[in-house]
Amino acid sequence: MKIIDAHCDLLDKMIRHQELEFKQDSIHADVSFPRLHKSGVAVQCFAVFVANKHHIRFDSLLEGFDLFHEKIASHEGVVAIRNRSDLLQAASCGKLGAILTLEGADGLEGNFVYLRTAYNLGVRMLGITWNYANWACDGVLEPRKGGFTEKGRQLVRECNRLGIILDVSHLSESGFWELEQIAARPFVATHSNAQKVCPHPRNLTDEQILALIKRDGLIGLTFVPWFVKASEPAIKDILTHIDHIGALGGSRHLGFGSDFDGIDYHIPGLEHAGHFDRLANELHKKYPVELADGFLYNNWHRFFMENLPEQEAGRAKL
Repeated sequence: MKIIDAHCDLLDKMIRHQELEFKQDSIHADVSFPRLHKSGVAVQCFAVFVANKHHIRFDSLLEGFDLFHEKIASHEGVVAIRNRSDLLQAASCGKLGAILTLEGADGLEGNFVYLRTAYNLGVRMLGITWNYANWACDGVLEPRKGGFTEKGRQLVRECNRLGIILDVSHLSESGFWELEQIAARPFVATHSNAQKVCPHPRNLTDEQILALIKRDGLIGLTFVPWFVKASEPAIKDILTHIDHIGALGGSRHLGFGSDFDGIDYHIPGLEHAGHFDRLANELHKKYPVELADGFLYNNWHRFFMENLPEQEAGRAKL
């Protein structure tokens, strides 16, 4: 059994609590190498996120990128994934594949040299904003409910050129539909659920889900309790979101994006990454093996094999 998790916030927590170590478990962190190994997580995406939105500069992002390379990618059991060959290598040698991502374009400061530098440092997925407005686009909780700025549209084009996958989790609905029109490549929602099942503004409408399916994108269902069910969520309630999106034709476009270490409260039985196998067991009880394995691993793996850069892709021109 193998699993891909498209979103966690361990790097943010490690920046705020420098005593934390990826190589060992802690009661203060959800994600660690031993827990990921125990549960069968084969690929983990690690997001750089800066909590203080009033003081985000590029050097704040560099601290997160450096931490990823120093504490995560340097682990003897980890392969940093920059391209398709790295993804295959991680699988062939049985090591954890680690993908560096960025949650919020704020710290890029509208500077495309910074974007290309982030790419050269390994960033392969970008969440354009986080709930509110930045220089590129409005977030889902921004009162004016706007879309992209002109510079934000340039960001989309440059990410498409480089091969940085765009993530619409946290993006305003206006921004979503604008991206759907201008994006040249498939895009994803790494940690969002179905709004029809749980009416939270961070979840996706049926129309958005259908658009992601049409564009051959991926939806990473998240374990944020209040995105799963308004009250008393359980592991089985995640399966309700799977059933709904599957009924829309999205079975090949479903995976998971836990948001571990980005939440203070957890679904009972899914308190940390070492419990991922409990969800896997529930999936295998309910669904045929091919479907369950698709949700857990194969759908994200196919998407990354189709959308990560080729091995021969060089450094971005600065």
